[in-house]
Amino acid sequence: MGEAPAFLVDDLQNEPLNGFELKNGTCKTTTTIGNKMYVIGGADDGTLSIEVQIFDRSLGEWIHPTVHGTKPLSSKGHSAVFLNDRILILKKGAKSDDQIWFLEVDTQYVRQQQKQLGTEVVAWSKGVIGNAEKPVVISGPSGVGKGTLISMLMKEFPSMFGFSVSHTTRAPRGMEKDGVHYHFTEKSVMEKEIKDGKFLEFASVHGNLYGTSVEAVEVVADAGKRCILDIDVQGARSVRSSSLEAVFIFVCPPSMEELEKRLRDRGTETEEQILKRLRNAAAEIEQGKSSNIFDFILYNDNLEECYEKLKKLLGLGGCVAATPKSALGEFNLPLDHSVSKIDDKIIINCISSGLEKESKNLIMLDVSALKGGAPGRTRGLDFQAIGSFSDGLIGMERLS
Repeated sequence: MGEAPAFLVDDLQNEPLNGFELKNGTCKTTTTIGNKMYVIGGADDGTLSIEVQIFDRSLGEWIHPTVHGTKPLSSKGHSAVFLNDRILILKKGAKSDDQIWFLEVDTQYVRQQQKQLGTEVVAWSKGVIGNAEKPVVISGPSGVGKGTLISMLMKEFPSMFGFSVSHTTRAPRGMEKDGVHYHFTEKSVMEKEIKDGKFLEFASVHGNLYGTSVEAVEVVADAGKRCILDIDVQGARSVRSSSLEAVFIFVCPPSMEELEKRLRDRGTETEEQILKRLRNAAAEIEQGKSSNIFDFILYNDNLEECYEKLKKLLGLGGCVAATPKSALGEFNLPLDHSVSKIDDKIIINCISSGLEKESKNLIMLDVSALKGGAPGRTRGLDFQAIGSFSDGLIGMERLS
């Protein structure tokens, strides 16, 4: 996380502690970016209903933008700090997993949506301390053994990996449960979310939509696990063109003759189905080898050897037992605080009054390595608690 800068105390004493303008008596902040003033907040009743309005100073008129992403829950106020292409929002009195948010105003996702819709767009994204392991996209033709490889991986490392739950517009079957087997949704809802860029990949099968949402992958990462996506080549192509950073692995058979033998040995398909799978497999293998979608190609000639190679690609070579991913760091932001910005560091000044004199506890939030963003999470945040200081003396404590 790095050391606290030596010039911190002087800068805090010489500069205002707030990187925003707070409207007294209301829960609103204003952040000016060029000719636009972003007003974030709600009513004057002491609570914060997160609403966004834009005042165009050059035109002298208000703009009501299209707002994407999940809106933050209400709180008792907030601080706002402008970064390069987004506004950092620190909610006052919120729970530790709900206190850091970003309002994106000029990110790639926002620009794409503005071009598509022809209107002003902003987007919310929740901020998360720390990073998550890159998801793993595994593709390959039917019968190649990728399902077996994934099952072996999940069995040996159950606490390291997890599957995203796909969405579908078809009705549940039998004992299927919403949120477990699929996220069952209406076609109109899913079509809108696809249009809003909330899906990494999707396909229409027999009149129903199936797809992997950004949120489904983020939920796995939030649980401290690495997400595995078992999808076809077309789905992998869509994920590759999205904003998701992933590891792409294609599993090949040693030969088409061997693949045909495996399909026939299963004894689960008719002759017509086998021939169709072989035609599809030939096309998938050609795309998998030549499309520049995949980072690695594995040949499943020997299952055990292929599995060992897969583990090495994922950094698991030599592992004998799975270890859970460490919990992400958290800090509690008090209701009474102010903020300032020094380069890529956000200094949060938490004020408390003792019997003798006022003391200040500082939290330094590092925003230099942000990753991701709408329509998913913004990760890569780091923080350091700096012990209370008075009379210019700081005691530093590093947290991890």
